[in-house]
Order: sequence, then structure tokens, then C-alpha cells
Amino acid sequence: MNIDAGTMRPQEHGEVYVLNDGGEVDLDLGNYERYLNVTLSRDNNITTGKIYREVIEKERRGDYLGKTVQIVPHVTNAIQDWIERVSKIPVDETGEEPDVCIVELGGTVGDIESAPFVEAMRQFQFRVGHDNFALIHVSLVPDMHGEQKTKPTQTTVHALRGLGLLPDLIACRLIVQKPLEPATKAKISMFCHVAPEQVVGVHDVSSVYHVPLLLQSQGIVEYLQKRLNLASIKITSQMKERGRSLETRWRELTKRQERLFDEVTIALVGKYTDMQDSYMSVVKSLEHSAFRCNRKLRLKWVDASDLEPEAQIVNPAKYHDAWRAVVSANGILVPGGFGVRGSEGMMLAIKWAREQKIPFLGICFGFQLAVVEWARNVCGMTGATSAEFDASAQEPVIVFMPEISKTHMGGTMRLGLRPTVFEDGSEAWSKVRKLYGGAAKIWERHRHRYEVNPALIERLTKSGMRFVGKDERSERMQVLELPDHPYFVGFQAHPEFCTRPLNPSPPFLGLIAAASGSQVLAEQLEIQLQSFKPPHPEGAMVDEAALRHDEERPRGEEVILNSEQ
Repeated sequence: MNIDAGTMRPQEHGEVYVLNDGGEVDLDLGNYERYLNVTLSRDNNITTGKIYREVIEKERRGDYLGKTVQIVPHVTNAIQDWIERVSKIPVDETGEEPDVCIVELGGTVGDIESAPFVEAMRQFQFRVGHDNFALIHVSLVPDMHGEQKTKPTQTTVHALRGLGLLPDLIACRLIVQKPLEPATKAKISMFCHVAPEQVVGVHDVSSVYHVPLLLQSQGIVEYLQKRLNLASIKITSQMKERGRSLETRWRELTKRQERLFDEVTIALVGKYTDMQDSYMSVVKSLEHSAFRCNRKLRLKWVDASDLEPEAQIVNPAKYHDAWRAVVSANGILVPGGFGVRGSEGMMLAIKWAREQKIPFLGICFGFQLAVVEWARNVCGMTGATSAEFDASAQEPVIVFMPEISKTHMGGTMRLGLRPTVFEDGSEAWSKVRKLYGGAAKIWERHRHRYEVNPALIERLTKSGMRFVGKDERSERMQVLELPDHPYFVGFQAHPEFCTRPLNPSPPFLGLIAAASGSQVLAEQLEIQLQSFKPPHPEGAMVDEAALRHDEERPRGEEVILNSEQ
């Protein structure tokens, strides 16, 4: 029933993924953007809350002309109208209407929550016609001591057919490394009323990046071309060449990944390490960067609270294990978060990275804490802290942004794609700027409600901290970098949301390269200067004045959350 994922705890539902238009959505949309190299909008994320809000608003306006508003047809029609409208929105640099739209209907067949959506899909197949609707049903095939069981798949397909939907393809998910056996495939084909070629197996593979090739090897592309009559679509020679190039580069990526021997160790010092999906995009950014640097990523998860002095008394084993992970890492990453818990541990890790010349990257919350740590230990501001932790602090280095709502949490942060302008002359020394191809202005996605205190910027700068990137009015500090450090970088934005397997996020690439050695970093800087291309469509990279993320959106009654999350 949520309108979006913005108010959900990371431990509840994993990462909150942010889109260019400021939409806060499920992490699955991040997977789609990364794999398909597309740019989605908040309307690509349909929730029950959004649909019900739209139907109720129509009823209040009188759009239903006094009729009794019901699940069928009003809610189901709203779902179909939404899908049909959004499926026509361009999602890549061509600006063309998509030929195929993938709709993921989450949950389990028979769930009460998904019932209106299943019924909407049953109706939708007749609205668009047989040649324009294909259903892929994903089902678990348990492996019981080597025997693959088909009964769960038979049962769920039976339930699905009872709801009026017949699968065109059955994707059998096996959570072992053993492929789907021919006998199992034949049995599912017989009892689920599909041909053998309509049953595909998806078993565990050494890397998730092998999955597209696994599906391709089973003829899924050819089947969908025939089923959806895609041969009727005119494909230019340029499009074909781009497709062949993509396949070649993807195959090279997966082959190279299997031959990696050199490791790079990164310590991720975070608040939500018990739910690793909370940092899904961060992990993917590190993986993509490691591929580029020909390194095998070894990620150490460190709960920031375990680095604090209190942990040495309460749980000395965890304390020593946490510090062992930090001091033995080739690089340290402090990602985003909210609330005071673990913040002191994060600042201790940042201090270690700064003083010991260990490559460091701070994202959003990590960027802010890097500024607080500098203020305390370099500027001598012993009481330096964030207004998020103490609203009445005497030396608030991080303050609440004046335009942000203090009464509502949902959709009220500084959200979406925003420009950052590098300071003049930084092209001569800034590693971050070189990672972005030497561009004077870059665009990354933001999600925050606190910023560096403008009143203290001059003092921080005079002490040696370099804010190499600012907003267009030079009022907001958005990128920090220390010139006399191998790699010490902080971003107020979340660059992890724009990483791609074949085009890794520049700040993360810099961290992995620096952690792999100065020579690797120099090589990657040169490559980026020659070949970096932003992942955003040209039309999205506009001045902040032209952005419309902050327009008023209708919202229901919301609960104010405690800052301790």
C-alpha cells in the first residue's frame, strides 16, 4: 500500500533506489536500469498505493459519474491504463517509443495483495491482443538430494490457469548449480500444457552476469521473436551492429571475470550490514569497477557500531574483528544512511583512511561524516557534529536544508538527477574530474535532506579541505577531494545509482583502481579521459533551474519517522 519506497526502512525492503526524476522505488528497477542500460521514471514503478490513490482521486472529482467504484472494473482498468501509458515512454538515448515493455508482477500466485493485478493482466491480454502479450511464469524447482521436484511448478501453473492466465514460458529457478534435467523439463511440459521449448532452466551460476547468456543459449530470444511477431519490426543495420557490439563486450566481460586472480579488498563500513540488499547498488558499482580493473572483488562487511570504543567492552570479539577488517583492507567505503547509530564508528574508519593514506570513498552520509571528522581532528572543532544527531548543537557542521519539509518524510528530500560543477583549475589535479572524462559539469542522483553548513565552508577550506564540486550557484558542497592523498573522495550524491556493467560509476572505479595500486589508477584515469560517456540521456542533463523534482505531489496522511533508523 506504500506510494513509493521512500519511507521504508532498508532492513524492511532493501535499498531505496532513486531515479532521475526523483522517484524512490524498489531496488528491482535498479537491476533493470543496469542490465538493460535504460533510464526509467517513477511511473515505471506501480504500487497498490499509487493505483488506489488515483482511483479515489477520480471518484472524488466525479470522473465515474456516480457509479459504484469497485475493484473490477475501476481498479483493474486503472492498472491497465497505467501500463499502456508508461509502455510508450522512451527509455534510452534514441528517444523512440519502446517496441517491448517488460512488466514484473511481484508476489506469489494466489496472494490477496496481487489479486487485482493478476485480474488486470487477464483482461489486458485481450485488450492488446494475443500477438502483443506473452507471459513468463517464474517457478521454483526444488532439488531434493539430487532429485528435481516438479510438483510446486505444476501446482502454481494450475492456480495461474484457474485465474485465466496461461504461461507462454516457464522459467524454472533452481537454487543449486545443477542445470534443469531433460526429464524434468519434459515432465513440466507434459503437466503444465506447454511445449518443451517453452520450459527454460535458471540454475545457480558462478556470476549473475552469466544469466543473460544462459537464457540466450536456451532459445528464449528466438521464441519471443516468434511469439510476439518481432520480425515485423524494422531493425536498421546500425541497431544490429550496436546489438552485436553489446553481445561481444558482454561475453568478454563474463570470460574475463572467470580468469581474474588478483584480489582487491574493500571494507564497507555501514549501518545496515545485516541486510546486504540495503547496499545493492553500492555492491554492483564495486563489482563493475573491479571487472574494469581486472580484479576479483573481496568485500568485507563491517557494522560501524562494532568499531566504537563501547563495543570493545560489550563485545570485544566483534570489536577486534571489525578493526581487523578495516586495517587490512585496500580501500574503505562509507555509504549512505540516516541517524546517529554507528556514526562515531564510521568517523573512526574515515580518520584511519585519511591518516594512513588508505583509498576512501564516502557517499552521502559518508561524505557528511568525512567533513565532520575533518572539522574535529584537523580544524580543532571538538564539538563538531551534524544537526541530524543534535538539533541544538553549538558547532553543527552539517545542517538541515532550508527548503526541506520538517513535517513530512515521503518524497520531500532533495531527490533525483542534479548537476555538479567542478571548480576552475581542478582539471590539473583532481582525480575525480579525470574519472568523469575531464568534464566541467557532471550529473548524479541525490537523496538527502542535510548539507554542509555554508557558514563554515571558508574555515574548512582554509584548513585544507577541497570542495572540488559544488552546485551551480556554488552554495552547496557536493564533492570533496584531498589533493595530497592517494584517493580520498566524498560525494553528497549517490553515484552508485548510475553504474552499468560496461560503464562503471567513476567514483567507485577510482576507489577500486586506487586500492589496486597507483599504476592501475593512472591507467584508469587515462582510459576515462579518453572514453567516458555519461549513462544519462542528453535530455536529462539540464540545469537545476529546469528540473522539476520539487513540484508539489498529492500525498496521504504520513507518519513522522524517528531519525534513529
